[in-house]
Amino acid sequence: MHLAPETPTVAAVSVNDMRERIRRKSRLKGRQPEDAALAEVAQLLGPRPATGFRQDWLIEYLHRLNDHFGVLHDRHLVALAKQMDLPMAEVYEVASFYHHFEIVRGDQAQAPRLVLRVCDSLGCSMAGARELLAALPERLRAAGQGDVQVQAVPCVGRCEQAPVAVVHQCPVPRATVDAVMAVVSSKPNRSLALHPRTLDAINFDISALAEASVPMLPYDISPAHTDLATYRAHGGYQLAAALANGEMPVDAVLTAMEDSGLRGLGGAGFPAGRKWRIVREQATPRLMAVNIDEGEPGTFKDRTYLERDPHRFLEGVLIAAQVVGTEAVYIYLRDEYHGCRALLQAALDDLHTQPPCPLPHIELRRGAGAYICGEESAMIESIEGKRGEPRMRPPYIAQVGLFGRPTLEHNFETLYWVRDIVERGPQWFASFGRHGRKGLRSFSVSGRVKHPGVKLAPAGITVQELIDEYCGGMLDGHQLYAYLPGGASGGILPAHLNQIPLDFDTLQPYGCFIGSAAVIVLSQHDRARDAALNVMRFFAHESCGQCTPCRVGTAKAATLMEAPQWNADLLDDLAQVMADASICGLGQAAPNPIRCIHKYFPHEVGEGPWPGDLPKPRNSPLIEQLPGGLKP
Repeated sequence: MHLAPETPTVAAVSVNDMRERIRRKSRLKGRQPEDAALAEVAQLLGPRPATGFRQDWLIEYLHRLNDHFGVLHDRHLVALAKQMDLPMAEVYEVASFYHHFEIVRGDQAQAPRLVLRVCDSLGCSMAGARELLAALPERLRAAGQGDVQVQAVPCVGRCEQAPVAVVHQCPVPRATVDAVMAVVSSKPNRSLALHPRTLDAINFDISALAEASVPMLPYDISPAHTDLATYRAHGGYQLAAALANGEMPVDAVLTAMEDSGLRGLGGAGFPAGRKWRIVREQATPRLMAVNIDEGEPGTFKDRTYLERDPHRFLEGVLIAAQVVGTEAVYIYLRDEYHGCRALLQAALDDLHTQPPCPLPHIELRRGAGAYICGEESAMIESIEGKRGEPRMRPPYIAQVGLFGRPTLEHNFETLYWVRDIVERGPQWFASFGRHGRKGLRSFSVSGRVKHPGVKLAPAGITVQELIDEYCGGMLDGHQLYAYLPGGASGGILPAHLNQIPLDFDTLQPYGCFIGSAAVIVLSQHDRARDAALNVMRFFAHESCGQCTPCRVGTAKAATLMEAPQWNADLLDDLAQVMADASICGLGQAAPNPIRCIHKYFPHEVGEGPWPGDLPKPRNSPLIEQLPGGLKP
């Protein structure tokens, strides 16, 4: 005889009990949001969508809070976590990752009236940024402006106008103490200290500037730009419309891109046409992510082109989206480019009002001050509302990228050339070049030259040709001593190697690479070791901290590089570990300056006599303070 098991007794639960249980589970653990903070955050976020606030918009919401209050109050972070149904720890770890967010605690904490940022990266340091940083606090106090906060910050992307200060969002090019004080006095609060805008319209034809310099004024921060009406009057968006209407075959565009030899112009140099084919073959839905997080010290080409003609870039986006079949586009723009952001948003608004063809979903996303987000997978993490930490690969972005979908990732300038290459033919672009190289390169040139700026020169040009033909030569009283061919991470070469063709794959035998084509020119008034130390400190500041070789290695290397005589064996070991074991390009490229100093400038670090073919430096504004008053 089988007996049925005894049915357990179940306690009756009332509706009110169940509601209370749900309420307790839905509450954040730890600190609870304040009603006033919830109301303030709700007002800035706007009405709650039916599906809830998007997690990938976390950084955008943090910007809204930061713009309004000047800082991020901890009480608002708690309220934001509640509104977005996220753990407080997740909101805090994202907010604390990015340099442009300052978290403050307590009801009494207040934002400074203004934040005055002075760039201390290589180009600005060479031009006197240290003297600005030393003099400004005292001048501000003497003028009764002591509540203005002064900060040293990494590159702000205006190296041709060095030294540069930024009063809240308003740049001060060729900054002097008097010029900065004048801006602070005329723009006394955050609502007034905004990036100026111009309504002047021009037709900016990039192809007409081939083998020439982009016109710019030393103090120009808002140049005239191409608006939608002007762009369309000169044939703009006709190619995108023809492609959408079936008048232009997709395969013809793809073939033109491949035949032109255009390579990714953000630094990696992957063939653009091949990348389009790879992503096009992946499963749908496909996405596109555009990288305008131009944070490499010495680089400002993307900003220069964007603030003059945003529509040529947007047409490149539309063409690529149609050829590859991407249903949504996410444009990631560095936070320092406030003027570009307003200009690009206005261009997008105009485009949606008068679309030349069906548009994909396009979102403009705002960085928050993290150089690491120039790395493609870190940028994708940031677009998803996370800390900008690079991903391990494989899988590659083309296969599993943004939101787990196949993603076409491109630099701004790569897309900027699409229209001209297809309209003029791939042979037009490939017809330029020197010393056996093909194509055009946009060189951001800064340092000790008479005319810094963006130079649209043939691929393969040498640094000496670039200086003599495009930059008006060296500054008076200066002669070439060294140069950085690819920004902070591209290494440092001596003057006697001034005949190397500047292009992809030509600099690797010398321990360097072209990267984003940021050329920083040093003279006998500078020391290569000081330049190397400056960029290593930049790497230490900008490391995301995810991997130990990079996080610890860059900081340790910067400390060791301060010594008048380097510990060569220890630095070499450190460089090897960083290069071999770092997850992404930041840690892998950080050893380049160390190795270049050992190889080309051993005389500067006590490893050999001064060579006869290099001028001895003197009166260098870059010379670092050495421990114990030691002199090099």
